[in-house]
Amino acid sequence: TTIRLLHLYNKAFVEQFEETPLLVAVLTYVGYGILTIFGYLRDFLRHWGMEKCHVAREREEQKDFVPLYQDFENFYTRNLYMRIRDNWNRPICSVPGAKMDLLERASKDYNWTFQHTGKVVKDVINMGSYNYLGFAENTGRCADAATESTHHYGVGVGSTRREMGNLDLHEELEQLVARFLGVESSMAFGMGFATNSMNIPALAGKGCLILSDELNHASLVLGARLSGSIIRVFKHNNMASLEKLLRDAIVHGQPRTRRPWKKILILVEGIYSMEGSIVRLPEVIALKKRYKAFLYLDEAHSIGALGPRGGGVVDYFGLDPKDVDIMMGTFTKSFGAAGGYIGGRRELIDYLRSHSHSAIYATSMSPPVSQQIITSMKIIMGEDGTSLGGVRLKQLSENTTYFRRKLREMGFIIYGNDDSPVVPMMLYMPAKIGAFGREMLKRNIGTVVVGFPATPIIESRARFCVSAAHTRDILDTVSQPITD
Repeated sequence: TTIRLLHLYNKAFVEQFEETPLLVAVLTYVGYGILTIFGYLRDFLRHWGMEKCHVAREREEQKDFVPLYQDFENFYTRNLYMRIRDNWNRPICSVPGAKMDLLERASKDYNWTFQHTGKVVKDVINMGSYNYLGFAENTGRCADAATESTHHYGVGVGSTRREMGNLDLHEELEQLVARFLGVESSMAFGMGFATNSMNIPALAGKGCLILSDELNHASLVLGARLSGSIIRVFKHNNMASLEKLLRDAIVHGQPRTRRPWKKILILVEGIYSMEGSIVRLPEVIALKKRYKAFLYLDEAHSIGALGPRGGGVVDYFGLDPKDVDIMMGTFTKSFGAAGGYIGGRRELIDYLRSHSHSAIYATSMSPPVSQQIITSMKIIMGEDGTSLGGVRLKQLSENTTYFRRKLREMGFIIYGNDDSPVVPMMLYMPAKIGAFGREMLKRNIGTVVVGFPATPIIESRARFCVSAAHTRDILDTVSQPITD
């Protein structure tokens, strides 16, 4: 299928996923094995009171009840995650721009609890935030516009869109988003996660089939489960796997009754945030047309970060937005704000306004957040009368190419597409997860490290997010400690 559809691409499509070396895989499993053995030993000591137990447990008088806490299910959290918990949830006390300030904290009980020391770690290079276009800032046009909006509207709305919470700002935002995406209409929501989890159930239900990429975000997975539809998973970005599921769905129909499916909905993302890969959208569209399915595209990480106009993966491949039935994205990354959107045909959006739980029951988007999105989107589109948007898009693309090439030249295994600003660098072994995050912070560099269960057990990694706000000096500074 991939070979047959290669003519659909207007540019080279290069992604790299090097297989885990055998020796590294063996050593990684051995490392987890040793940690597991010591975990059982510590649980034995806790059981007999020889080590203090910090986990939630039933009281003695409740011992005959059905247990609320499953000790074995929490084994990983209790004995492995806690040892390296200091690498996550670090409190930030500044704008999460190219550099940030962190509150220093310490633990006296091996990361079960933390205490703030009162010190602030200044100017930590930020390689973890999804600040792709550098709009996470407290000065400049966006900040000024958001401040003015706060003075005019206040911070909160105190109502839903269907009652007293529909501001002229919301109307302006939705019209702007539709124009930016190149679709008939759009709708904005106050939370990106809920945009998926609360709208997919409105689009699919019993008698429907959802085909989901195996690496889809948790919000897509939750939305699919809440819908009550039958869910089948295809291999990541594997068009042969997707086509097989589509063909089987058409041939066999629904289980037991063999009736045709009411609807077949394909769920994919633009950029996969753990892999740095880009969806093979031209091939997905070709398949959905061939088998008369519907396509739901989540552009949370790709909108603003890909394409010559910043229009996401559709713009990146030069495709027609009308070929995507439901275009979803968030304002939390490239726009430096919060919330999400859905765009498409006018009939689709009118339907969601009256059937989406997130539209009917959720409080409206905050006015300063709405204004932040409007201002940043107009900058990206060039409607602010400057070339700042084009400059940032170009800078992000150049920074992405430069940083990926530099890491590869140093010999590191990098996952994902060459044009993706999400750059996973493989660490593999469990001991390296905590060590890498701590050593980078010692050098004033903040990174995100990821391990099992968020990734396969032998594919732990550090994830860098490149930003237009990063300079070459910053990127050189980041890559230098990695080689030390």
